[in-house]
Amino acid sequence: MEEKNIEFEELEISKETKRALKVAGYINATPIQQKAIPCILQGEDLIGQSKTGTGKTASYGLPIIEKIEPKEKTVQAIILCPTRELAVQISEEIKKFTKYKENIKNLAIYGGQSIETQIRALKKGVQIVIGTPGRVMDHMRRKTLKLNNVKIVVLDEADEMLNMGFEEDIETILKDVPEQRQTVLFSATMNKKILGIAKKYLNNPKNIKIKSEELTVNNIEQISINIKEAMKEETLMRLIQVYNPKKAIVFCNTKKKVDNLIEGLKASGYKAEALHGDIKQIQRDRIMKKMKEGIFQILVATDVVARGIDIQDLELVINYDVPQEEEYYVHRIGRTGRNGNIGKAFTFVVGKEKNKINSIKKYANAKIREGKVPTLAEINKIQDKIIIENIQEIIDKNEFEHQEILEELLKNNQLEDIVKALLTKIYRKNRKKEEVNSEITIKTKDGEMVKLFFNLGRKDNIKVKDFVGSIAANSGISGQDIGKINILDKFSFIEVSQKHVQDIMQGMKGKQVKGKDCNIEIAKN
Repeated sequence: MEEKNIEFEELEISKETKRALKVAGYINATPIQQKAIPCILQGEDLIGQSKTGTGKTASYGLPIIEKIEPKEKTVQAIILCPTRELAVQISEEIKKFTKYKENIKNLAIYGGQSIETQIRALKKGVQIVIGTPGRVMDHMRRKTLKLNNVKIVVLDEADEMLNMGFEEDIETILKDVPEQRQTVLFSATMNKKILGIAKKYLNNPKNIKIKSEELTVNNIEQISINIKEAMKEETLMRLIQVYNPKKAIVFCNTKKKVDNLIEGLKASGYKAEALHGDIKQIQRDRIMKKMKEGIFQILVATDVVARGIDIQDLELVINYDVPQEEEYYVHRIGRTGRNGNIGKAFTFVVGKEKNKINSIKKYANAKIREGKVPTLAEINKIQDKIIIENIQEIIDKNEFEHQEILEELLKNNQLEDIVKALLTKIYRKNRKKEEVNSEITIKTKDGEMVKLFFNLGRKDNIKVKDFVGSIAANSGISGQDIGKINILDKFSFIEVSQKHVQDIMQGMKGKQVKGKDCNIEIAKN
């Protein structure tokens, strides 16, 4: 029997909290929220087994807010979590929930941020502390964090904290809080260590388990694209051009790939930033702030930081690499499609990685349909549509400017010619800037190299990736079989292995590169 959808309005929470939820776009409670909130409000200890993307923060965050005594300036609730990113995310969520609650303050404490700054904030008085076990222990040793008035303790992502070696710290913290308290534990998986902590520190807990089919990824359109490795960057660029998201995240499996991809995106004129384990916390915070404010469009990240990313109105997630673990897939795509919004998630699949996609489908009970690489014709059509919509909006709003220029042009030109000229100017302006580096060298396999002449060059706004992508797509040649590419003003030279010359000549016959007709000859010199 299917469970009824419950709205937050139906739950036993204050009108101020309901108002904050409504403003934030929270309408229906997720399965874990429906089961956990009433239980925690009643004061019961709880073990919640649910994965990322199910809405855990609100599950414990809302009851905590209702239990806080605003007039008391002491710490009344402590939430332990594995990473600084998650601590910041939880803090920001709780801040949204307390928008209309006066005098309720929370603070995230974690390593990588000045401990002195945190001490000053604690002295001013906060009721809810969200922290990583290591930094909480630092404050306890300094006696800058007192837990004697704590009423409720939450262990969020307990499995991750234990995997990171925080078991001893967690036990020390739990021993320091009053025995007469409420304890809530959330974990994606259950093992002996977690059950041991639950048995030792939780009092007759209620168990709630959310099955994988209840994972809240139903409002995310999930698409896989089968491509060759050499075509990934080109496909990514095309997806961004087609969907033109205000905010998008691209996930890679390695730091090196993140750095290489960022280089390519920036060279193509996109506003993009990188996020991985080598980037210092202060810089991470700055990057996340800029992303949330819409200062740049694309964030390229590794799984190390996937759990802590929480961005409103995120429209697009692209798995540049298939995640190494099924669970990572849910973490990644769960960044989009939140609070009732519809999101899109693409996954690039190379060769035998199809088997991994099948495993992911079973794990997350996900519907992942097969998609195709957007064609250049589709991209041009989308760009034309955007230009038309922008012009129509100006007409509809009657937001005309620079009438004097139009009057001057009308003295010597027909109106239709002026419109054509302006459209030409707009279209040129919308094109991306030329790539600075027009020459790259890629290691080639054995065999004599042959230089091919292409009739396209810088004047055609052609870049290295355009040639590599088109050759790979039309002739089935790997990017590794393409050697030095030299793009000049009116033409280009590309070195390829002798054994692939005929494949390229035939495969590219009648084909285009970036929408331009292409002629290829074997270079005479």
